[in-house]
Amino acid sequence: MIDQDIEILFNRMIASETFLMGLRSPEIVAAAKPGQFVMVRVGYGVDPLLRRPFSICGLKEDDQFFVLYRVVGRGTAILAERKEGDRLSVLGPLGKGFELPKPHQIPLLIAGGIGVAPLFFLAQTMKTRDIEFMMGFGSSNEIIDLNKIEALNTNVSIATDDGTAGHYGPVTDLLEAYLNQHITGKDSLSLFSCGPVPMLKRVVDMALDGGISCQSSLEAFMACGLGSCQGCAVKAASKESREYYHVCRDGPVFPIHSVDWKILKVC
Repeated sequence: MIDQDIEILFNRMIASETFLMGLRSPEIVAAAKPGQFVMVRVGYGVDPLLRRPFSICGLKEDDQFFVLYRVVGRGTAILAERKEGDRLSVLGPLGKGFELPKPHQIPLLIAGGIGVAPLFFLAQTMKTRDIEFMMGFGSSNEIIDLNKIEALNTNVSIATDDGTAGHYGPVTDLLEAYLNQHITGKDSLSLFSCGPVPMLKRVVDMALDGGISCQSSLEAFMACGLGSCQGCAVKAASKESREYYHVCRDGPVFPIHSVDWKILKVC
């Protein structure tokens, strides 16, 4: 874990209210794994007081990493105003990341909205493999063009809630169609998901019904990112040896059998 004051290389809008920020830190880049996150002090001094968590969206060369974020409140609005050459206090990388699929497995990445971020880093790590990347957005103006981050050799499919681009409906429809069309052994696929809780629950249901391995990255409100504040607890599945997990410390990536999905709340 590294606590640094680091330079902003760029901060540009790539979709409606969605920004990609580049940051320079050889130390964080050397330590980062797909699925991990950083805690960022978005303003100057202690206003806002609490840091904000952001998934690491990818790496460039040996000294740059990306953060993808959507403006949804005061903290991200302040971050959107930060300029090239400004400096941010950043703590990370934090949390538990994804376990890579086995060599014979086809990775299926299912993202909802800003959930693209950790899955892009995962795809970047596996860029020599054939990858299915399914992304869902509310409307066409929210679509995140992966080529604006980095060109990857992935098969991308899009769904929008209002039907203005790609499939008309939730991104889980794309996963369901893929699973229906590709009748393969359960060991030949590996699912990875990040997005809104209702989307994750549907992915989990399909993975469990098909006996397919699946890891999900959970989003949660975090004050510290270290497990000290106890603010990001999620109920563990009944078979687990403990009652609760903390998303920041034990996650944010969890095998789907670890979490009690029935009572998982929408943030």
